[in-house]
Amino acid sequence: MTIQIGDRVPEVVLKCIRKGVESVDTRTLFDGRKAVLFAVPGAFTPTCSEKHLPGFIAHFDDFRSRGVDVVCMAVNDPFVMQAWGKTLDTPDGLQLVSDGNAELTRALGLEMDASGYGMGVRARRFALYIDDGVVRQLFIEAPGEFTVSSAENVLRNLP
Repeated sequence: MTIQIGDRVPEVVLKCIRKGVESVDTRTLFDGRKAVLFAVPGAFTPTCSEKHLPGFIAHFDDFRSRGVDVVCMAVNDPFVMQAWGKTLDTPDGLQLVSDGNAELTRALGLEMDASGYGMGVRARRFALYIDDGVVRQLFIEAPGEFTVSSAENVLRNLP
């Protein structure tokens, strides 16, 4: 079942690289703060690298000025996420997290089967606006689309 507005973000441990590989749970990421979690099907893939993450990089200060943290997630390992962030010059504070086993992706009900492309289970393209661990807005893309989860659209629709 797909997560709904008013649902709490499931408690899952993700990975990121700061001073080595670190575990970060969703409670730590989202409780007591406002955040946008956006997911991409894969680091280094065309739309993700040319539009989705670059849009959030370009508008990062706009989110921060509204008190909103930005978290990017993909079903990739943390080393890939770190390398991807470096190639796109991701600003400090825009967190790139790895859902390597698709645990959060599945718990949200937002997985897709990309095995036809040799990529296995991946996250659908989406963005969630989260306030104190609770989903307040959903921006879920139709397969193959990139419109509603863009940084620009999410910003326009923030309360």
